[in-house]
Amino acid sequence: MSGRQSRTGLRQASRRSEVESFIVMDVMRAAAAREALGQRVIHMEVGQPATPAPAQAREAVRRALERDPLGYTLALGTGALRSRIARHYREWYGVELSPERVVVTTGSSGAFLLAFLALFDAGARVALPSPGYPCYRHILTALDCTPVMMETGPETRWMPDAAAVRVLAAAGRLDGLLVASPNNPTGTMLTPGALAGICEACAEAGMWLNSDEIYHGLTYGTPATTALEVSDDAIVINSFSKYFSMTGWRIGWMVVPERLVRTVERLQQNLFISPPAVAQAAALGAFEAFDELEANRRIYEQNRAVLLAGLPAAGFTDIAPADGAFYFYCDVGRMTDDSIAFARRLLDETGIAATPGVDFDALRGRRFLRLSYSGATVDMEEAVRRLKSWAKA
Repeated sequence: MSGRQSRTGLRQASRRSEVESFIVMDVMRAAAAREALGQRVIHMEVGQPATPAPAQAREAVRRALERDPLGYTLALGTGALRSRIARHYREWYGVELSPERVVVTTGSSGAFLLAFLALFDAGARVALPSPGYPCYRHILTALDCTPVMMETGPETRWMPDAAAVRVLAAAGRLDGLLVASPNNPTGTMLTPGALAGICEACAEAGMWLNSDEIYHGLTYGTPATTALEVSDDAIVINSFSKYFSMTGWRIGWMVVPERLVRTVERLQQNLFISPPAVAQAAALGAFEAFDELEANRRIYEQNRAVLLAGLPAAGFTDIAPADGAFYFYCDVGRMTDDSIAFARRLLDETGIAATPGVDFDALRGRRFLRLSYSGATVDMEEAVRRLKSWAKA
């Protein structure tokens, strides 16, 4: 069938394009509309660092603009950046990694698209944690794959475990599993043992394991474990957006088994040609900025403490353990059973933008709200004051 027509005879968009909206971006649009009217909004809806790209990244771009043509690079990315990413795994995790296995991508979003196309045919069934990042399931749906939701809760610290993977695999064919640690929206993490158990369960079931590690570096106690520490066959996805504070630069990476390198390269050639050259120059410079990046992380840690101390007095008493990332996933069931309406009221009545839980969990999310603490500490302090006043009104 070449297309669809409405009753008026006009051709319609494809069925595959009928993905749900990414609600956080709708909230961001509503917040921007208020700001256009001159109202001050505290942005706690979007997972975006308030800090700019690190100074070394911006300086690297300045140098590149002066000396480089900044045309197409090789499809897999520049050799210098791929080598530096491989070195990063040795320095942070003690993992020896060939640069040949590193693929530089147009943000983590580009990496997910490449990974899903490389691993799954149309009709594939892919398990996803719930609550979880909504674009996983939206991209899979657009590719004619079937997301299979794996419900998590407080009993497993809002993370999947090996037993749940085995139960789900036994109940019906699964082609893959995606895990994220630290997780968005909960901020919770997998222990090394739990991650190893999940890898083993996937291997037993013949499933691909995708590990979303874009919040690595943003932890407030135990460092995060990369799947490459426990499996050489996992597909790892990371990004310069969060820890490296470069959301708008749209640059990320993935690590794939050797047998998939050429597969992903062909897909990249055709879908993206290459990652953006200027963003790759910035990313290479960002690896020299760890002092600045750690200072940013300490700001998030301070923000986290401010909110943990202040939110209970505003009625936010049930919060998932926030081991990493920069989110609190709050059970607001005592205040509402409609998190979309609740978030709208919050924006209208307090000027605080927050994301309703239905973005991350279609079944239970009506009683949850995600608050991002990636902004300035003064904004988090002001948010607490506004929320306390709102709770008393």
